[in-house]
This record gives sequence, C-alpha cells and structure tokens, in this order.
Amino acid sequence: GVPGAIVPDNLKAAVTKSSRYEPLLNEAFSDFADHYGTTILPAMAYKPRDKALVEGAVKINYSRVYAPLRKMVFHSIESLNAAIKVSLEEHNNQLLKGRNYSRRLQFEEIERGALSALPLIPYELKKQCYATVMKNGHVCLGIDKHYYSVPYRFIGKKIKLLYSRSTVEAFFHYERIAIHKRIKSPYNYSTDKDHMATSHRFVAEWTPEKFLGWASSIHEDVRLYILKILERKQHPEQAYKSCIGILSFSRKVGNERLQMACRRALGYGIYNYKTIQSILENKMDSYQDNLFADELPMPSHENIRGEDYYQ
Repeated sequence: GVPGAIVPDNLKAAVTKSSRYEPLLNEAFSDFADHYGTTILPAMAYKPRDKALVEGAVKINYSRVYAPLRKMVFHSIESLNAAIKVSLEEHNNQLLKGRNYSRRLQFEEIERGALSALPLIPYELKKQCYATVMKNGHVCLGIDKHYYSVPYRFIGKKIKLLYSRSTVEAFFHYERIAIHKRIKSPYNYSTDKDHMATSHRFVAEWTPEKFLGWASSIHEDVRLYILKILERKQHPEQAYKSCIGILSFSRKVGNERLQMACRRALGYGIYNYKTIQSILENKMDSYQDNLFADELPMPSHENIRGEDYYQ
C-alpha cells in the first residue's frame, strides 16, 4: 500500500536543496511521489529528530535480513531480491521479544487499513533530455534516434523530454504537451495525427507501399525506379522526400515523360531525384539513342542482309 507521507533524509537522491522551511525536492523523487499519490516530508536538516524509530529499524533489518545472506553469492539482481524476500518474511513473522505478536500481525491489524491502494501501473524511473522541435513537428530522442511528434505550434521551440522504459513525454514550460509509447527503432517516426497541421497530416501516412502503389499507377518503369530508391536507403523513411519529388513530376510533365525519364535513369543505374530532374529539364527523356537500341525495329534497306545470306 501507499502511506500518506514519506519522511526521507536530506540525501541528494531525495532533496536537491535542503531547507528547514521549503526544501527543494529532487525532480525524479517528486515525480515518484506524484505517481503514488503521497507526500514527501524531508527530515530536519543537520539535526534530524523526526525518525529515530526508523533508524533503529534499519539497524535491525541489516542484522536480521542482510547479515544471513553475506556469505552467499548472487549472479543477478533478481536472485538477490528473491533471497532478500525470503529473509524478510522470516524476520517479519518472528514474534517480537517478550510479545505474543509479530511485525506482520501488527501491520495487518493496525497499518494496512491506513494505506492507500497501489496504482495499477508501477512507477518507472525517468531520465530527461532537451531537444528542439524540427520543422516537421517531431523531436528526436537521441539515445534511440527515434522521432516523436508534438503539436505543430511548438515547431522551433526547445522542449524537455522525460523518458522511461515504456514512455516518452514532452514538456514545454512545465506543461505536458505530448506522450508516446517508447519505440527503440532508429530513424523511424511515432506520429499522432492530431499534433499535425491539417495541411501536413498526409505526411504521417507515407509508407513504402503507398509510394509503390502510386508509382505503379503511372507505369512499371516508375515503380521499379521508386523501388530502387527505397532499397538503397538503410531506412526507407530517408527516401520519402525523394519519392514525393519524383512522383510529383507526373503532374508537371505528364505520366509518359516521367515513365521515359525513369526508364532512362534505370539504364544509367543512378537512383535519385536530381537525375530525374536533369533528364526532364534537358528533355533527355525524348532521346532515342542506343539505350533502347535492343527494342527498336530493324529498318528496311537493300544493303541490310539477313543471316540466311551468309549460309
């Protein structure tokens, strides 16, 4: 259960700056207290007299719980915790000296009813970093190299990211503006469409399949060229802007010219937006040179003789 208040010492993990009247709590510890719905009341600094019973209990726990384990060897934190749990249960169930009850019995009869229920989700320790919102409305969590969306009105702003094992939260001036499930997938995007301006929401729907489908509706040569561009990038998302630029030529010059430009670029073995742009600007898509010689019909001429002539 959760107690109504926690009284810690003034260690840095709990109190950033001690004060008799207004101590400044460690941000992570304060977040821990908020999660469990309890209050932090640090002991008096320098001359603490708030928890003498606790100090005595710590000494007893060291001798009764930890001391029996001192000669044992553990190879993981899980095995150590399991051994501590067994030792702690034995300690709590042991009758107090000169009493007919144990610590466990006292807890069940007196203390349990005063505790609040634990939240369904355990607290996860959070780390923090700062990032600037990019023009596409996303911020990068550097440790994972993954991008998360925030509302578009924060573009260009510096925000704070709090991340745990399972979530990533974005804050601006102490206000939480976004929360995402943490994804450890480099160079990918986690996007909430509600964060994006109406004119930009289509970007969130970009996928390799969508680009290939669009290209197929123009011509197979265009589809093959877009496929080559997507395949050449370690992460397909890095090629999305190139694909958009190439496919948009269909509206500017027509499907036939774009198809011929892609066909010529496939022959060159060069796969990028600038190649298609150069071919179209220089009208190279209309050239009929030896690039397509194997597909042109043999012209009729009296000096051209077939293979039968030489037999």
